Amino acid sequence: MRVVYPLLLLLTVSFNAEAQKQKYEHQNQSSTITYPEEKHFRNVQQLTFGGDNAEAYFSFDSKAIVFQRTNPKEGLMCDQIFYGKLPKSKTDKFSYKLVSTGKGRTTCAYLTPNGKHVIYASTHKAADTCPPVPDKKALKKYVWPIYSSFDIFEADLNGKIIKQLTNVEGYDAEATISPKGDKIIFTSTRNGDLDLYTMNLDGTNVKQITHELGYDGGAWFSPDGKKIVWRASRPKTEADVKEYKDLLAQGLVAPTSMEVYVADADGSNVQQVTNLGKANWAPNFTPDGKHIIFASNHEYERGFPFNIYLVNLDGTGLEKISHDGGFDAFPMFSPDGKKLIFSSNRNNGGTHDTNVFIADWAE
Repeated sequence: MRVVYPLLLLLTVSFNAEAQKQKYEHQNQSSTITYPEEKHFRNVQQLTFGGDNAEAYFSFDSKAIVFQRTNPKEGLMCDQIFYGKLPKSKTDKFSYKLVSTGKGRTTCAYLTPNGKHVIYASTHKAADTCPPVPDKKALKKYVWPIYSSFDIFEADLNGKIIKQLTNVEGYDAEATISPKGDKIIFTSTRNGDLDLYTMNLDGTNVKQITHELGYDGGAWFSPDGKKIVWRASRPKTEADVKEYKDLLAQGLVAPTSMEVYVADADGSNVQQVTNLGKANWAPNFTPDGKHIIFASNHEYERGFPFNIYLVNLDGTGLEKISHDGGFDAFPMFSPDGKKLIFSSNRNNGGTHDTNVFIADWAE
């Protein structure tokens, strides 16, 4: 989750013969909704069509989702938050509506336990327009912007802001809610680094729970609420530390080296789950709490494609779940454990569109 732009690392692809070959292969795959190797997927259904659609997350009753969407053809120049009830059958159309303000840039939405409100991060208080994007060509590297104007808000399903949950200097975003509905976990730069914090659902009782230098983000609670999982960078060399701090001072982070971590819900007993290299991110728990599902590009020397993987909490038993030749990420199981939702470049007609897909989960 989060502050993620669905074509991660695409701009870093070198146009050599191998890249052209993989591009051709991906275009041949781009009309595919599912692949024979995807044995855990049944009845895959595409929910969105066109634009960039990502970070789709279930409501507590598994009947609706929120997601972020950009589509310049519709006048959506940067991400806004949408809500929709899931189709009851594959023949039903998925309809959705705007629930953010339509101003600024938004990210990282999550429905509250009663299903009547949504929390999300937004820059709309700083400006109605989209904040500027980094000049990757000038920087000569892929970076994510960490906008200090992001704060976390609660809105109703008609888009009315009910409450501003964070209001301190710096970036506040990437919020999800505990299964019990009593805690929010989020990422903030309020201490000068990108760390994880928890707070009550009303924004009170803020506590910092990670303390090591690096990007801690995209955190989720386990189904029983006792553990958390998140992605983290851990710069160690002098050069890496300098690069991380220099970029962060510019409101930027390079997300090309991240691993998956777990800990107790208060941040204690930290354990590194993956040690795969490259970008391992968008982690979440399986319904039984015994495994992690996440996105990774570790198999690919040039940093693309991204696929979805399963792994045990101790890092063993790595299993590849998705097989598109482009981008598969943001996996989330429905709270009832019956379905998996994810974002993918599949079936996009050879474009760069990223859409939301839902599948019945088969063990």
